[in-house]
Amino acid sequence: MSSLSQPPMSWRLCGNQVKLWRTDAGVTREELGREAGYGEEAIKSMEQGRRRPTPRFLEVADQMCGARGKLIATQEYLQPDPFVPYAKDFMRYEAEAVALTSYQPLVIPGLLQTEETIRRLFEVNWPPVDDQTIEEQVKARLARQAILATKTKAFSFAIGEAALCNTLGRRDAHKRQLLHLLEVGRQRNIVIQVLPSEGANPGLNGPFVLLESPNHERYAYEEGQTSSTLHSNPEMVNSLVHRHAMIAQCALNPDESARFIRELAEEL
Repeated sequence: MSSLSQPPMSWRLCGNQVKLWRTDAGVTREELGREAGYGEEAIKSMEQGRRRPTPRFLEVADQMCGARGKLIATQEYLQPDPFVPYAKDFMRYEAEAVALTSYQPLVIPGLLQTEETIRRLFEVNWPPVDDQTIEEQVKARLARQAILATKTKAFSFAIGEAALCNTLGRRDAHKRQLLHLLEVGRQRNIVIQVLPSEGANPGLNGPFVLLESPNHERYAYEEGQTSSTLHSNPEMVNSLVHRHAMIAQCALNPDESARFIRELAEEL
C-alpha cells in the first residue's frame, strides 16, 4: 500500500489509544460494540485505524474504560486535513517566504482566488468529497491568502489567458473574480501579468511556484494530478527561475495586463 493510500496517522493513533485503554480496563471488543451499537468487526477496524473513530465510539469507550475525557478529547485531531500530504511542506515554506513567484496557465492562482472560485474548483474536483471537507478546504485556502497583506513580501503572478477566460460556468462569479484580481494587483508588493494564449512560450510544460526563504534559500514547487514535488536542488531551481523570466518576457506588462483583465470583466 502506498503512503498516499494509508489511513491518516491520527486515525491509527486514536484507535490504538482506545485499544490500550480497553485492554487495561478488561473490556472486550464485543462488550464495547454492544454498548456503542457497532459490530465487533467495526470496533476492530476503528482500533486499527482502518476506519475513522466516530464520536459515539469514543464517548462509549471513554466511559466504559474510565478514561475521564481523555479519549473524547482526541476528536479534534480527527478533523479532515485541509491539505493533501504532499502539499504540506510547500504550505510551510510558502507561509515563511519573503518572495513568491507563480506561473499558472489554466487556473487563477490559489492566493488570488475569491471564495466563490475556490468553492467551485473544490466542488468539481474528483473523486468527490463531502460538504464538510469542502468547507475545510475553502477555509484553509482563504487563510493562506493572509500573507498577501504583508507588504515586505514580494509576489509575482503570471497567469495564462485561458485561466482568465474560463468562467467555470458562472459568469457573475467570474466577473467578481476578475475585479478581485484588479484590486489585489494595485498593491505595491504584487505584480500580475497575463500570458496570451497565442503562440509558443516556455510555460507550455505546466505550472510551478518559486519561493525564497528569509535566509535567501530558493525552492521550486511543481504540482501534478496525483503528486507534487518541492525542489531544493539548486540546478533544478535555477532552471525554473530562468524559465519564469522567459515567461514574464512573453507576458503583457502589469499595466497592459490590468487593461486586459478589465476588458474581460466588462464583457461579462
